[in-house]
Amino acid sequence: MIVRMMKSLKSFMMGRPKKLAFKIPFAYFLVILFTVGLSYLVLSQISSSSAQRKINEASMQTVTSIQTNVDLVIGNVNNYSKMIFSDHNLQNLLRQGDVYANLQTQSKVSSYLYNLMQAVPIIDSVHIYDNSGHRFSVGTQELPTFVEANIKDAPWYEQVVHNKGKYLLKVTNNPAFPAGAADEKDDHSVSFIRLIRDLDNTSPLGVLVINIKDDAFVQAYSNLLNQNSLQIAILDENNRTIVADSADDQSKAVLNEILSNQAKMEQQFRQSPAGFFTMNLGSQKYSVTYLSGGDTHWKFVSFSPHHTIDSRNKSLVLLALVLLIVNGTIFFLSSFIISRSIIKPIHKLLRSMNKAPSGSFMKVNSEQKSFELQQLYNGYNHMIEQIDQLLKRMMEEQKTIRRAELNALQSQIKPHFLYNTLDSITSLALSGRNDQVCDLIEALGSYYRLSVSKGQDVITLGEEVEMVRNYLKIQKVRYYDGFEVQMEMEEGCSQTPIPKLVLQPLVENSLYHGIRPKGTKGLIQINVKNRDGAVRISISDDGVGMAEEEVAQILRTERKGQIKSFGLWGTMERLRIFYGDKDCIQIESESGKGTTILLTIPNGVDPSWRN
Repeated sequence: MIVRMMKSLKSFMMGRPKKLAFKIPFAYFLVILFTVGLSYLVLSQISSSSAQRKINEASMQTVTSIQTNVDLVIGNVNNYSKMIFSDHNLQNLLRQGDVYANLQTQSKVSSYLYNLMQAVPIIDSVHIYDNSGHRFSVGTQELPTFVEANIKDAPWYEQVVHNKGKYLLKVTNNPAFPAGAADEKDDHSVSFIRLIRDLDNTSPLGVLVINIKDDAFVQAYSNLLNQNSLQIAILDENNRTIVADSADDQSKAVLNEILSNQAKMEQQFRQSPAGFFTMNLGSQKYSVTYLSGGDTHWKFVSFSPHHTIDSRNKSLVLLALVLLIVNGTIFFLSSFIISRSIIKPIHKLLRSMNKAPSGSFMKVNSEQKSFELQQLYNGYNHMIEQIDQLLKRMMEEQKTIRRAELNALQSQIKPHFLYNTLDSITSLALSGRNDQVCDLIEALGSYYRLSVSKGQDVITLGEEVEMVRNYLKIQKVRYYDGFEVQMEMEEGCSQTPIPKLVLQPLVENSLYHGIRPKGTKGLIQINVKNRDGAVRISISDDGVGMAEEEVAQILRTERKGQIKSFGLWGTMERLRIFYGDKDCIQIESESGKGTTILLTIPNGVDPSWRN
């Protein structure tokens, strides 16, 4: 049901755009409704768990107190047993090996035991077994009796002897002959059994059996129980019931059903000697507390019905609902008023933003008392200012690109370059070297044809390399022994688009500012390779090189008046603007050893640059 309600709310909120004046208070109302409901469920669960935990702790304290009282009863019986076997008349009688050996002494022992039982109401009867197969018994409800009874036939005899004087507790059906009688009865009694030893030489003289009254254990904890809620059962180490105390027949039936679930009980006792667990019996849930161990190794079990939320919790629920309705109504109405102070300046900002697509970038002036709205207005005004500056910067970059191209063209198509080339042609013609004249004229024509390139700004890398080859062919005629050229280009690189007049200024820079100042023959190497989705171009010379300071100054974004490196700087500036990457060109140089310029040209280019 909650899932369906959430889906309905989602479709209501997302179906048609709602005004913030409605969505804000309604959303907060739903949040309050959800949090209050969730808080109620959590608090109810915590309250119920806390109450049950306190009940369990109280039950454990009660069971622990019962165990302490039962141990105290057993301890008292232990002390009485020491008084009995320490009696000198009994010692003298048993030393003779027969409880019938001396009737006068036997009478004194009988009188002593009877007086002790009258003084100690928890003892029901006392049985003394000698080593000759006789038993002497004294009870509160019977006269002293003497019968034939061989104690060695009892199943617990070996354990008593093995305990070497330590007492043994047994739940029996026949108090006169514990845990071994042929007659079975429904009533169980607890027998306290121990070996009687000679006080002089600790030799075994017989066995002492003290039967404890059934109600002795009930009286030990009767003042600790609330008969309306807590029910108690005491089990021996073999899970035989010693005491099963219940307030009424229904509680007795529940207690018997819990105790009959031996598998559940054994599992809990194996897991922990003390603890709690819950058991469902019919429609009712019960909390069971158990404790085992101690000197007796008995098990103490109590149970009580699981407590549910009482009427005080129900009144709290009603109060919470009333407060929720009142607070929700007040908040829902006040939210409309508060939201107007927030939405009104937002509407003003939206009106200004709607004018932006038409090219009207106007700042919004408004004095806001809210820090957040003031930040919003400031952020919008700052964005408008940044857009305006960006547009101006783009226009300036377009001008810079055109200016750089013009400067590059002007730096290459110089009159003296043409004059010097024509002078070289004239000299060759006068010398009669007509073949070289033809080659030179062809190279010059090809150079200028590629330089113009039908007005296109972007040409292929193969065309750019061919332009450089023609340029160097012309310069080779002028400086015959001045330099050598090595060019290498991998297959697949020739069709890569590149801005025109990029390589020629760099080669010219290597020739005029690298090799010629050296005064000896130099080498210019041009290598073009495919690397990692881009084309790597290196232009190297073994000229005079440059110091690190000169390289750093050339790599700056401003010209700084470096005339001799203007062609290099102009090419760098064109590449930076064209590819939008300041790292597309690298310069490696060392004074006296030469210079290497590395270009990284991406594969592909924006088609708009071709026109």
